[in-house]
Amino acid sequence: MRRRSGFGWMECIEGVLLLGLGSYTFAQPDRALTGFIVMYGIVAVTMGIADILLYVRVERFTGFGPIVSLMTGVMLLVYPNAGKWVMSLLFPLWFLAHCIGRLSGLHTVRLWAGDFTYYFTLIMNVLGLILGGLMLVDPLVSWLSARYLVSFYLILLGVDCVILAFSKLGSRE
Repeated sequence: MRRRSGFGWMECIEGVLLLGLGSYTFAQPDRALTGFIVMYGIVAVTMGIADILLYVRVERFTGFGPIVSLMTGVMLLVYPNAGKWVMSLLFPLWFLAHCIGRLSGLHTVRLWAGDFTYYFTLIMNVLGLILGGLMLVDPLVSWLSARYLVSFYLILLGVDCVILAFSKLGSRE
């Protein structure tokens, strides 16, 4: 029988990447877009893999969200120039898919991580759904304000992942 460390390493790595990405987005909003897209691709691939592993760990159906996140990340890594043109569509879809995926496994978070983590994750993912919907409805406004909204959301999402890493969810057999 394999012993677990009681710490969610994948969630912690995902959280650190999201914190770094959110901080970078906030500090350097006008930097080269190609590097920006590649970093988002890395985070999307990591989040997709982490979500798939989470669902495998809790023996649930993987769902649509993690697969879209993984595919979006791979596309951004392989074709960064195409990512520049379609980012106004893919980025909101990634937000929506990730939030739907996280909300679908929320009952497990409450069971293993407690009420605080449950409500924090619930609020963060509902905010992510709203932000993703706003970015889909008006891409021009979202493009002008997204760097601050998205950076703030990514930082909070990173905090959410780090909280999950330290919760009881990491120690589940």
